[in-house]
Amino acid sequence: MDAESAEKFSSKKFDFHAHAILPSYVDALKKSGINAAAEEGFPLPKWSLEEHLQFMDAADIDFTILSIATPHISDSSSVRAINEEFAEICRRFPEKFGFAATLPLPNVEDSIKELKFATEKLGALGVKVASNSNGIYLGDERLDPIFAELNKKNSLVIIHPSPARQLPRENVVTGKVMALFEYPADTTRAVLNILANGTLEKFPNLKFVVPHCGSFLPYMKQRAGAMFQMLAAMNLMEPMNFSASLEKLFFDTAGDPMPEQFDMLLKITSLDKIIFGTDYPYVPAQVILRKKQIFDAELSKRGLLNKIYIDNAKILLGG
Repeated sequence: MDAESAEKFSSKKFDFHAHAILPSYVDALKKSGINAAAEEGFPLPKWSLEEHLQFMDAADIDFTILSIATPHISDSSSVRAINEEFAEICRRFPEKFGFAATLPLPNVEDSIKELKFATEKLGALGVKVASNSNGIYLGDERLDPIFAELNKKNSLVIIHPSPARQLPRENVVTGKVMALFEYPADTTRAVLNILANGTLEKFPNLKFVVPHCGSFLPYMKQRAGAMFQMLAAMNLMEPMNFSASLEKLFFDTAGDPMPEQFDMLLKITSLDKIIFGTDYPYVPAQVILRKKQIFDAELSKRGLLNKIYIDNAKILLGG
């Protein structure tokens, strides 16, 4: 981060997990023949720039990193239009918004081109990547060329869940509403794949953000750590320190951090690696404000308000 950017972000309260339902995104869904409500079990929320700014004011959020959510887009021309629209919003409101670029995963060549264009020409602060793209998961060696380029740029890489390619959809509630189970499950699946395949060791400059209070990772630490040791002893994977690898990741608080998930998250990471996220507008403004009031009261009691909202964000962005 240069001196001008460091000054720009000084003392700002960040939201690292927020979405914008852009016209270019809606067009991309139509172009790709994707019915968001049918695929996700949840309709696309309404969004406008004016309402987002009003929400930020009400929530005492100074700066938001925007990104698309699910369903993810893989068409390269659509991705370019989305990134350009994000960049235009950020040009209009540079003190309020930055964006994490969309990549046309799993297309490696086009993703590298878009990464360079979005970061070098459009000013993207990092990238948003799906837990899986057409069944190819983060940590898959086929994506290594993309992560090699991201590693060169010391990139911020924000993970976002995407439903697995094949799910039990009939008469199973978790197969109807993705946010109930499949989102945290697929995020966890992707992060375990990243750790097992040594992605963090191959690309040590990457700054991964795991959403939703770590998803199911707090539940998996003991089991996965033991399983990875056993698999390594059987020469089925390379030895790795599971706990140490977890400590390299950042985590956002989107979801329901209080009263239990925040402390559960601290079982797998330190206070230096937790940043704030809202999941607006997928979570309605009034719901976020109510949850945030409870969360802020707890952070204030622990003396952590600035750490979670400001200090850790500046570390993550390189300041």
